[in-house]
Amino acid sequence: MVYPWHLYVMALMYIFAGLMHFIKPKAYLRIMPRYIPNHKALVFWSGLAEVILGITLCVPNTKNIAIWGIIAMLIVFLLVHFYMLSGEKASAGFPKWALILRIPLQFGLMYWAYWYLQF
Repeated sequence: MVYPWHLYVMALMYIFAGLMHFIKPKAYLRIMPRYIPNHKALVFWSGLAEVILGITLCVPNTKNIAIWGIIAMLIVFLLVHFYMLSGEKASAGFPKWALILRIPLQFGLMYWAYWYLQF
């Protein structure tokens, strides 16, 4: 099945983001909230989840499941975004305005995924 080009852009975005967990794991380890255990495992599994969800987004039989998975993943990732706002060290050097903008962006990404759901 042929989907709109922007669905493929979203899929590639998640695949790329997931692969970056393996290419630059230290960047992701730096922003993990201290109160969450097993940082290395979580960076690995979240990267793998992003890659799998990006791929399955392009498969007609799994597209809706992938969309719900992406929305759930983005909700969980809000923990990291709020943690990064908690202090200078947690911010990993990002300006506060950029960290604040990431939160509504996260909801925009959820809506973007939801928009492709077929009931």
